Amino acid sequence: MNKISVLLFSLVVGASLFCQPLQAQSLKVNTVSDLPADPASNDPQSGRPMGSTNRFTFFNFKDGKQVPNSDSATNIWDIGIRATTIIVNGGTGRSGQGGAYIHTGTLESLSAVPETATFAGDENANKLAIPTGSGNGWYTYGGGVISPTNDKVLVIRTGDGKYAKVQILSYYKGGPDGPGSESRFYTFRYVYQPDGSKKLN
Repeated sequence: MNKISVLLFSLVVGASLFCQPLQAQSLKVNTVSDLPADPASNDPQSGRPMGSTNRFTFFNFKDGKQVPNSDSATNIWDIGIRATTIIVNGGTGRSGQGGAYIHTGTLESLSAVPETATFAGDENANKLAIPTGSGNGWYTYGGGVISPTNDKVLVIRTGDGKYAKVQILSYYKGGPDGPGSESRFYTFRYVYQPDGSKKLN
């Protein structure tokens, strides 16, 4: 094979590889364990309960990390958790573009943000995007136990306008769901879409 033939062959092979459609990569399912949601603490000297701080724990889906309370006035955080309350970084008094939509289904079956999804921000303590109270949002309460509702997926528009889907697995430290377990510790799975599209798988 002469040099011209080799060159033509290389160009044809290269062009065919270039023109092949790129395979879409699946998004990663991340798990966060025992994220504290303002649990009661004990005095290190006496061991007596000191109560909770009444502060939210802020979380960023892009980095998969807790955000300091000093950044609460920025769009860096996406959700905040305190006891059973979940807030988003959007709405009255918030600096982010955040919102939430509660989807009925499973994390795996939700492949994209539905076109019919209506996102809400937090208007005030009594009108949150993710409602509080048993059966209203992400959990049910019975027999002294807070239990995540199995078929509820939180679809979150993040502080910077991207999307994530979240399934809460447990409200108790270490994962047990029962009276006597240390509460106000969230374990959840989530998928974050970094490219700004509504694709969630």
